[in-house]
Amino acid sequence: MTAEKNKKRTLYLIDGHAQIFRAYYAIQNGMTSPVTGEATGATFAFTNMLFKFFEGSQPEHVVMAIDMPGKTFRDDLFGEYKANRKSPPEDFAEQVPRILEVTEKFGIQVIGVEGFEADDVIATIVQKTLDDSSLEDVEIKIVSRDKDLEQLLHKRVSMYDIHKDETITIDDLMAKKGIKPEQVVELQTLTGDSVDNIPGVEGIGPKTGIALVQQYGTVENLVAHLDELKGKRKEKIEAAKEMLPVYRELVTLKRDMSLEEYAWEGTTPKAIETEELRKIFMDLGFKRHINDLNKLSGKEIVTEPVKKKKPVKSSGRFGGTLFDMVDDVEEVQQATRTPGMTYTEDYAYRAVVTSDELNEVIEELKKAGRFSIDTETVGLGHRTKICGICLSWKVGEGVYVPILSPESNGHLNEATVLNALRDVLTDEKILKFGHNIKYDYLVLRYAGVKMEGVAFDSMIAAWLMEQPGLGMDDLSYAILNHEAMPISDLIDTKASRGKKKTSDKPSTMDLVPLEQITRYAAEDADLTLRLCEHFENELKEHDLIGLADDLEMPLIEVLAEMEFNGIRVDPEELDRQCEKLRKKVDELRITILDLCGCDFNVDSPKQLGDVLFNQLGFPVIRKTKTGVSTSAEVLEKLVGHEKSPEGKEALPGMIIEYRQMTKLVNTYLIALKDAIDPESKRIHASFNQTGTSTGRLSSSNPNLQNIPIRTEMGREIRKAFKAEDGSVLVSADYSQIELRVLAHLSGDENLVTAFKDGADIHAAVASQVYGVDVHEVSSEQRSHAKTINFGIIYGITPYGLARRIESLDNDGAKQLINDYKRKFPGIDSFLQQCVEEAETDGYVKTIMGRQRSIGHLDSKNPQTRALGERLAINSVVQGSAADLIKIAMVNLQRRIERESLPMKLLLQIHDELVIECAAEDEKAMASILKKEMETAIELHVPLRVDVGSGPDWYDAK
Repeated sequence: MTAEKNKKRTLYLIDGHAQIFRAYYAIQNGMTSPVTGEATGATFAFTNMLFKFFEGSQPEHVVMAIDMPGKTFRDDLFGEYKANRKSPPEDFAEQVPRILEVTEKFGIQVIGVEGFEADDVIATIVQKTLDDSSLEDVEIKIVSRDKDLEQLLHKRVSMYDIHKDETITIDDLMAKKGIKPEQVVELQTLTGDSVDNIPGVEGIGPKTGIALVQQYGTVENLVAHLDELKGKRKEKIEAAKEMLPVYRELVTLKRDMSLEEYAWEGTTPKAIETEELRKIFMDLGFKRHINDLNKLSGKEIVTEPVKKKKPVKSSGRFGGTLFDMVDDVEEVQQATRTPGMTYTEDYAYRAVVTSDELNEVIEELKKAGRFSIDTETVGLGHRTKICGICLSWKVGEGVYVPILSPESNGHLNEATVLNALRDVLTDEKILKFGHNIKYDYLVLRYAGVKMEGVAFDSMIAAWLMEQPGLGMDDLSYAILNHEAMPISDLIDTKASRGKKKTSDKPSTMDLVPLEQITRYAAEDADLTLRLCEHFENELKEHDLIGLADDLEMPLIEVLAEMEFNGIRVDPEELDRQCEKLRKKVDELRITILDLCGCDFNVDSPKQLGDVLFNQLGFPVIRKTKTGVSTSAEVLEKLVGHEKSPEGKEALPGMIIEYRQMTKLVNTYLIALKDAIDPESKRIHASFNQTGTSTGRLSSSNPNLQNIPIRTEMGREIRKAFKAEDGSVLVSADYSQIELRVLAHLSGDENLVTAFKDGADIHAAVASQVYGVDVHEVSSEQRSHAKTINFGIIYGITPYGLARRIESLDNDGAKQLINDYKRKFPGIDSFLQQCVEEAETDGYVKTIMGRQRSIGHLDSKNPQTRALGERLAINSVVQGSAADLIKIAMVNLQRRIERESLPMKLLLQIHDELVIECAAEDEKAMASILKKEMETAIELHVPLRVDVGSGPDWYDAK
């Protein structure tokens, strides 16, 4: 025989849905596409598997079998078959079509047959292959680790776990279970299958089942020799014997399906549709897989000649520019192209390197009256050096004004560029567009230019329109059908973040050749202009332009100035608090260990759980996959628990306090000190408009919103936030803003009256709910009313309320909520209205018209639907409160600038604003701050603001 005839062929049979489920549970982090918004976790993991499969196995013959929707013959045979299986998660089902699409684009035939399962398809293909004499050289590998498929093992058939790169053969089955493939059915008949709800024989598990199969060979033979068995085992087999033939048929895979969809010729993978896969990966945001695809195909995906305009010297209106793009010189090169897409090289982007050229650009900017701006910088911080400024005032065009580059002798320097552009940049009548323009504002601000006239930000507009991704490249791809030049084409992005260099590319933008950075940078300005024009129209069409123009866009400069101002933080005070807390932590750790009577790591949840529940005997509240939970919620329930071991009742409370103090030291005090700017001695945190779905601001670097205020230890951190010498901090905090917004939106007469009368709102609500005079309300009743007042805003459930109120069970909580709704019918009506609006329109709106899409309301899962209802309520109330404080901030900053007020806005934390002013101006500035906050929006109830001041934030509160 020739070598060719001796060569073995391998047929791979992929158990489709098993692999899809495995992929789904491999990535549980809520991955979504930045382009389409669809869930992508399972698709990403499954695609990883396919790449691994193709690279490692290089399959020449492969088929994927899948389950089809609807009943199978097994359901007709046994009505309880798989009856205990839950419906697959909604985000699983929506990813299956995408996964099948990707699989087919890889060239793999996908087969599913109604009325049968994927395992039956695999079994039939196995049998057809073994029976075909022309395929006697074919070995079969079933890509699965499902035990149901072990019955198909054969000297030519194995199972392959691609994730572990392990193969299971007949010998492995015998070594592990001591049975042959034909005995797998016998074993499963006896033991049943809890996953598929096949009962089997009660009390017979794998160990006993294997012993019986080894002794009797078959279930039929076992039943024929029942008289040899004794006791309960005999009784249970006797009781089940009438159903055993049914169980046997359920677990036996069909090997004789007609399977018209299958033919050996179809097992050869078709050519990978690389162009289509690349488009899918771009749509899903799988940019890493594009590189994998290139490697797999061994070439660029689909190529066609592209005329790439080459930078050369030229004359004309921008004549003499070394990097001018001209049409009469072309460099033809191979580049990746997708039909319908545009690319960087399709547009004429130029570098501006002389004063004359820059002056001509400035005249164009003045004529246009609006332009987009972007800055290229050496690093990411606001104090970083500027590499250049990108500008565009006409769609499809863009210029780059370099400041730092390897060819620094061939262009203008920073002082010349900024001085020339200063008048345009500071002219508020000339409108500026940007994408995350707050960053560019701050870069210029630190460079000595305070940009005025910030009018539009495409990133914020995309957020208002609830676009899945907010990055410029993703938006350009999704909206403009343009594939932007990635920054990874220019620099080693890992090295730019301080990691090990992985390529020969420079690590910072100032080292990128001018020709390359010009195309990249000028493109950014052009795309920004195009995106801004697109979103202007979108916002108008969706009645959101007022929210953008009156609130969100003006807020950009307010936040930028807050970040520029920063707040002074005393590192010595942080050190004092840190040392003080560390001593307390050490003392408390010793106390905990003494009380436990053993030595262990208090910071280890596993060791703590062992001590609390195994050694000391505290009652177990909750178990997790990894063991017994020691979460904060569990520890709170253990505080004072009636089943606490005698003398150890105080231990859970001590552990809670220990954790709080440890977190204060590690998470806040150390992090805050690291965040202090060495030049200004202040913390310049970032305030993010697009960080939440409700419209609330978030903060980062560091996250000041998370500074704890519920405990005195947490509040003490504010002592480190200080005013400059001779100045004070003034803090103004909205009182019960969300409840007041709720009163306004619902119009509930009782709630509105209570606020208008200036009553203690929680006592007033308790009086109504419990039917007692307000003066007779107990502290416990007031506490319950407070909990439900704030809980109702978040759509609290009886279960949720019972968890928050220790003395209340679910029935009591349900009664309390019902009493609340009966006494405040306007609130109940409003909550229902929020849900109905979401069901009808698909979204809800705030006071200022902010829209938030609400899903899950048509879900069959009650818990998922309840989540949607809570989001509908919360989005309106919390979103309206966010609108309100943002309006106050915009109005306040405008007044500061209009009247040249001697104050600076420093912080926005939850419902609180903090300003800094000279001590002698304290009363006047506090009065202005209070007025702007209390008059931001006119509600049916009065807004109340509590104001305090002092040398530090602690005293100001």
